[in-house]
Amino acid sequence: MNLAFIILIGSFLLLISILAGKTSYRFGVPTLVLFLAVGMLAGSEGLLGINFDSPLAAQFVGIIALNVILFSGGLDTRWNAVKPVLYKGGILATLGVFITAGTVGIFTYYLLDFTLAESFLLGAIISSTDAAAVFSILRSNNVNLKGGIRPLLELESGSNDPMAYFLTTLLTGIVLVNEFNVIDSILELVLQISIGAVLGFGLGKLSKLLINRIALDFEGLYPVLGISLSFIIYSLTEVLSGNGFLAVYISSVLLGNSKLIRKNSLREFFDGFAWLMQIILFLTLGLLVFPSHIIPVALTGLFIALFLILVARPLSVFISLAFFKVPVKNKLFISWVGLRGAVPIVFATFPMVAGLEKADLIFNIVFIVTLVSIMLQGTTIIKMAKWLGVEDKNTKSLKKASSFAFSDETKTETAEIILTENSLAVNKKLYQLKLPKNTLIVMIIRNNKYFVPEGSTKLQVGDTLQLISAKSKDLDIVAKKFG
Repeated sequence: MNLAFIILIGSFLLLISILAGKTSYRFGVPTLVLFLAVGMLAGSEGLLGINFDSPLAAQFVGIIALNVILFSGGLDTRWNAVKPVLYKGGILATLGVFITAGTVGIFTYYLLDFTLAESFLLGAIISSTDAAAVFSILRSNNVNLKGGIRPLLELESGSNDPMAYFLTTLLTGIVLVNEFNVIDSILELVLQISIGAVLGFGLGKLSKLLINRIALDFEGLYPVLGISLSFIIYSLTEVLSGNGFLAVYISSVLLGNSKLIRKNSLREFFDGFAWLMQIILFLTLGLLVFPSHIIPVALTGLFIALFLILVARPLSVFISLAFFKVPVKNKLFISWVGLRGAVPIVFATFPMVAGLEKADLIFNIVFIVTLVSIMLQGTTIIKMAKWLGVEDKNTKSLKKASSFAFSDETKTETAEIILTENSLAVNKKLYQLKLPKNTLIVMIIRNNKYFVPEGSTKLQVGDTLQLISAKSKDLDIVAKKFG
């Protein structure tokens, strides 16, 4: 096949995926479904007939993509937000994963002609959550949640992949050799987590020193440096028998909450790069799927998905959070937001690469479970938040001002507010607004034109006010009063 033609097809699929993802927001459907659908349509049984049947290549793409996604998520994780829910998120990401894998495994053992090890392997593969799709829906609908639910879900989703990865690789080996040693498995778990945590923290500190002191001649090289460091952290940890995913997440959280030069440019780059890797990952997984193999196991996958959503996930959440004072409504919502995404599908390639007898069946079941989870839970998150009363209507999500940005070290906050018909600021002059101290409206966007306002400037419906303030809580006050 001509190289130019391959590039044309690849870029065309990328464009379609982006456009499909933008359209999906309007219907409350996570972009994952659209990306997978585009990949399936382009696959060997689709319209383009691209022949792709390499689990090893899909696994390689998956590991690279997950590293970038975890690193980007860690850079955006605010320590002050997750610190209050650190123990809750940690228990959900460890004990919760074990409970989910165990309960799904037992259910699968009695439902299918699987051995106990094969059943637990299936449970382990679908035991981790993927909040990327959740937050895309929450952000697009401007929804805020009460009781620290959002940072808890963020922390859980960023830290439970390593545990699921460990269980998946462990159980794949057990099924392969048909041998299990409890003491060795526990020691391996402790060793992987310990090495991953220590190296993640240590290499994160070294990465901070390197980024701050290297003094590169071109600013564009800093993101390249960030990419190389993220892959070094993962691969070095894996070589030393640690959990690479955990190390990457811990190091990126440390970097994201440290004084770091070019931090904003690093965050912006990795945000876009993570989206690119997600699209490539989903397209690759979609290409790997054969629809004719999915249909025969659709009913089985549906049963397992419903058990996961209605029994296993709530059970893991309620048991894990039983140690804390968390309202029942919050637990129910957290249970419902246990979305399965691309990670389980990537993990489902491990048995295929290992050559397990029922690997193809496991992969197809996992694919069905993921689709059911996203279509059932992903499209009803907003309704569930309102029905359970966990939506915080008194707090608005403030968007960063698009016209300017400051370094994190300046401790200057920016935001933009769009005035609606019901806003108290409409038809008032700027000097009439009683803004908090050290909070200024420095620019207004009106009819797609930017101008610097004066005290006599009269505000109109549709004006976008761009503000700066010394304190984020003052911006929240302005948003609540005039937004």
